[in-house]
Order: sequence, then structure tokens, then C-alpha cells
Amino acid sequence: MLHYPYIAYSDRVNIHPLFKGLKGDPFFVDMSPSSPYFHDIDVRDQQDFQRKLDAAMDGRHMWGVSAYMENRELLLGSTPQFSGEKRFFHLGLDVILPKGTPVHAPLAAVVAESGYEAGDGNYGGYVLLRHESPHFTPFYTLYGHLAKGNLPAAGQHIEAGAPFAQLGDFHENGYWFYHVHFQVLTEAGVDMGFTLKGDCTAAQLTQIDHWCPSPLPLFKK
Repeated sequence: MLHYPYIAYSDRVNIHPLFKGLKGDPFFVDMSPSSPYFHDIDVRDQQDFQRKLDAAMDGRHMWGVSAYMENRELLLGSTPQFSGEKRFFHLGLDVILPKGTPVHAPLAAVVAESGYEAGDGNYGGYVLLRHESPHFTPFYTLYGHLAKGNLPAAGQHIEAGAPFAQLGDFHENGYWFYHVHFQVLTEAGVDMGFTLKGDCTAAQLTQIDHWCPSPLPLFKK
């Protein structure tokens, strides 16, 4: 059986888009310490940041992305749950779309965990899907900053390509700009507690590919 991410090269594995109808190039949003977006605003004022994104994307981009493995010390340094452990390196791909946008399963899955992580800077609504097939070793995908009203129940089967959640608003997504945090976890990553950790420390970078490899091979437009 293939290990992730090599399933992306298999003719026997059909990966579905997370979002239907994405068109054009994405707007790339830099959230590193050198980002121009945080020079004149409070980094925790995510409504102000959303207004900046909307103005920058208006009429030019229907969707945006922000990077896996990006150093987000400036953005996260004022948030105790990150600064205390110095977890500043981003483990997901942020896909930026309007609130309420449906999220679809890239592969057939069972809901391993579903819940709500309260508190500013946290996930808000989140779903952990487990993917298992005769063609690859089991692994997980995590989706954070979701609407909390209609999350799927643990144990529920999700067909490949089926919608299972929506992007959340500020009051339910951890008070973040409108996006989904899309993260891949191996079984070892889940065992290490990365289900509710979307960022890692500098010391963990040498091993992070064993726990939370790049989600880019699984993201299809």
C-alpha cells in the first residue's frame, strides 16, 4: 500500500476538490513576520484583517491561500496558547473563501472527531476525518475554523466529494478571518496530539513530516 503523499500519483486513488468551482489563480496572503498586512493593525483584530483581504481580492481573486510551514510568530505571538510553547510554524494550508462556503471530503472517510474548540485563536468548529483504503495506509485530514451548527457526528461515513461542513463566522471560528485550516496528519501525528495543534515549534520541524506532512498534494482545484 502507498503512504501519503504518494497516493497523489496513483491511478487507483481519486482525490476530489475540497471546494467546488474554484476559478482563477488564488490570492496569496503572506502571514510571516515580514507581511505587510499587520504593520498598521492590531493582529488580533481579524475583522479589520478581513476587510483588508476583501479589498485586496475584490474583482481580482475569488479565493486565496496562505502557506503551509509559514513562520507566524508575529500573528500568534500575542496568543498565550501559542506563545507559551513557541508554536509558530503553520502545519496547514489556509484556503480563504467566504463564510458559509461548503467543504467537501477529498476522499471517502469516517469522522474520527468533531467538536468545538472555544477561545480566540483556537479552531472553533473542527472536524477530523480518517481515510482508509486497500490502496493506501490510513491517515487523517483536519479542518478548522468551521461553522459549529451542523458539524458531522463522530463515526459518520462521508463519501468522497460530499460536503460535510461550512466555513464559520468570527463568533464560531476562533475569531479568525474566513478560511479553513486544512491539515494532514499521520497516525503518529494524531498520537502525538497534533489534532488540536495547527502549529509546531522550531525544535519539531525536523520530525514534522512524520506527523503532519504537507497537505498540498491532497488539495485539488
